[in-house]
Amino acid sequence: MKRTLLLSSFALAVLFASCKKHNDPTEPQVSYPDMAEASDPKLLIEASNGVKVYNGGFGSAVAIDPNSPDVFYLLTDRGPNAEGPSSDIKIFGKADFVPQIGKFRLKDGKLVLEQTIELKNAAGQPLNGLPNPKGAGSTGETALDLTGTILSPSIDGVDSEGLVRASDGSFWISDEYGPHLLHVDANGRTIERINPFGNGTGGRSIPAVFLKRKANRGMEGLTITPDGKTLVGIMQSPMSNSINGTTTNSVVLRILTFDIATATTKQYVYLMDNPSLTGVSEILAVNATTFLTLERDGGYAGALTGAAAFKRVFKIDLSKATDISDSANGPNGKLFDNKTVEELKDQAGLTTAGIVPVSKSQVLDLLTELPSIYPHDKAEGLALINGNTLVISNDDDFGVIPGPGGTFSQKILPFTKSVDRNRLYFVKIKL
Repeated sequence: MKRTLLLSSFALAVLFASCKKHNDPTEPQVSYPDMAEASDPKLLIEASNGVKVYNGGFGSAVAIDPNSPDVFYLLTDRGPNAEGPSSDIKIFGKADFVPQIGKFRLKDGKLVLEQTIELKNAAGQPLNGLPNPKGAGSTGETALDLTGTILSPSIDGVDSEGLVRASDGSFWISDEYGPHLLHVDANGRTIERINPFGNGTGGRSIPAVFLKRKANRGMEGLTITPDGKTLVGIMQSPMSNSINGTTTNSVVLRILTFDIATATTKQYVYLMDNPSLTGVSEILAVNATTFLTLERDGGYAGALTGAAAFKRVFKIDLSKATDISDSANGPNGKLFDNKTVEELKDQAGLTTAGIVPVSKSQVLDLLTELPSIYPHDKAEGLALINGNTLVISNDDDFGVIPGPGGTFSQKILPFTKSVDRNRLYFVKIKL
C-alpha cells in the first residue's frame, strides 16, 4: 500500500512538473504580429542640407535568440554612405561610425532597442566601415567625408552583411570587403577574422577565388547548420571571374561551406533567377543540407518607375549538388574546359560541364503573399521561428539615399510616403 502511494505521488509530481513547464507564467508567451517596426531610432547626424541620418541602419541581417522568443539581433552594414562623382568614390556621412549589432525586444508590436553591441578588433578597439587597404580586402573605392576630405583605408574596416548567433552567445559575421568571416564574442570583440588571403586573425583562410568578388557584391548572406559546426555563406552576385570569356549575364553564384573546427571548405553553384536582379541577400539553414535564400531586385512598391517586381524566398538543397572546390586553390577556382564556373553562365553551361547546381523551389513571394504591401527596396535578413514562422528584416539605409553632388537625400518610401525604417515581417510558411 505504501509503495503504491509513493508511485502515485511520483506520478503526480511528474505531471505537475510537466504542466508547470508548459504553463509557466514566467515564460514569455509571444504572439508575433504581421509586422513590427523599430521604435524611435536616434538621430545620428543631420547633414548640412538638413537631411537627417538615423541610427537606424539595422536590418542587413537578423538572428533570433533561442532562449528569448521576443529578442532579435539585427546587424548594421558599414554605415551611411552615398555615391560620389564616380562609381569608385564613396561619401561616408559619418566616418567614425562603428558597425554594430542591435539587440531588440518585441514589445507591444514594436521593436525596442535594448542593447548596442559595437564591433571591435582583437585589441578591443572599435571597428569602422571604411574600405580595406590593398592586399587586405580592398574594393578599390576611395572614401571621402562630407567635406570632401580623403579618408585613409583601414585594416579595421568592415562592411558587415550576414549574421549568425552561435550557441555560446558569440556571433559570426560575413563581410563584403574581403570577403571576411568575422567571429566576435558576445561583446563584439574579434576572436578570429578569416579571409581569402590568409592574413586574418588566426591565420586560417577561405579559397583564393573569393578575391574575385565584385565590390559591394561580396558574401551577403551567412548562416550556420543546426549542429553549430558549419558556416554557410552565399555571394550576392556572380563574381568577376573570367579567363577566356565574359561573365556578362551570368547567373552563377557560389555557396561556401566552412567547417569551423577544421577550416575545411566546399563550394556549390546557385543559379540566380535572372541576371537583372540585385542578387541574393541572405541564406538561412533549415537543416544540414536544406536552406532558404532571399533574392530581390532594387525596386519599391508604389514607385512610378522601376517598381519592385521580384522579392522572393526559395528553398534549396545541397545534398545532390556538385562540389566545385579547387584542390589546387587557384586564383580562378576549379576550371571546366578552361572556363570558370561564372563563365559557364547558366544551367545549359553547367550541364555541358557536368555540374549539378543546388536544387531550388519557391517558398514565398514578398510582393504578393504578405498580409500587407511590402514597401521596402532592400529585403536583406531571414530567421526562422519554430520551423514555420519566417522573419524578414529590411535594410533602411539609415533613412537616407545618395543625393545630388555627393550629398544625402531622405529615403522616402513611395508607397508609405514616409522615411524608411527597420522592420521585421512575420510570415507563416510550410517547408
